[in-house]
Amino acid sequence: MSVYSMTGYANGQNGTVGTQPETDARPPAAGRLGVEIRSVNSRFLDLSFKLPEELRQHETALREMLTGRLKRGKVEVRAAVESTAQAGIAEPSTRLLQRLNGVQDGIRAWLPTARELSVADVIRLAAGDSAGRGDWGPDLLEVTSNALDSLMAAREREGARLAAMLTDHLGQLRKLAAQAVPLIPQLVEQQRARFLERWQDAMGLTGGTLPEAAQDRALTEATAFAIRIDVAEELTRLSSHLDEIDRLLKKGGEVGKRLDFLIQELHREANTLGSKSAALELTRIGVDMKVLIEQMREQVQNIE
Repeated sequence: MSVYSMTGYANGQNGTVGTQPETDARPPAAGRLGVEIRSVNSRFLDLSFKLPEELRQHETALREMLTGRLKRGKVEVRAAVESTAQAGIAEPSTRLLQRLNGVQDGIRAWLPTARELSVADVIRLAAGDSAGRGDWGPDLLEVTSNALDSLMAAREREGARLAAMLTDHLGQLRKLAAQAVPLIPQLVEQQRARFLERWQDAMGLTGGTLPEAAQDRALTEATAFAIRIDVAEELTRLSSHLDEIDRLLKKGGEVGKRLDFLIQELHREANTLGSKSAALELTRIGVDMKVLIEQMREQVQNIE
């Protein structure tokens, strides 16, 4: 399954004027219909519709269509109708022509001097009939469905790019963790030796010798201090979080919220590593980790 971004844009329009078949109960809608769908990141699915008056009755159907395929994101749907006068001349349906002919015959039966309908009269009446009684529902649903397909494709492409970037950052974090691992025993031993050396210096200043009990106490204190600066546990948890993020990216689907939580955990481990650092090299590794994790956090905010 793919990873989807919450950011995307798509549009579409019907390609003909009056696309509804003549056999339908309602007359075809005359004009041109355009639909735009814009999507940005959000914690939940937030839909908004900007529809002209003649399309508002279809908002419920549009909402059902979008909620069936989108799970998160702030999504705005805009639709506009271009009238026949703007889009071009609509061809009157056979049914309309028959109705106009019948009305004309009835009128001329009572008013023999009434002139016959001209082509311009028929076109004008056809435009008025379609504008007043045309059903935009089928066109609107079809165009929106096509635009939604394009939006999903755009979100999938952007999601693939985000997943590739995150995977690359996972690799960099693993390299930094690998650099930190051999530093840990070395730093622990250095801290123990330094602590014992300072203890001996302090005893020397007093002119005394270092009893065996005092030496044992010094070693105990040095060991306790070494434990406090040991970051092996943080690196182990960090590695576990990296593996889980990698698994989620490969799994795909609705992983955005879980990724966001894991990024917070990564940040916590990197902060702890930096605060416990007793060497400049380990501090640098912690800073580099936090930079990468922050970049990942910004991108994860866009994943559905």
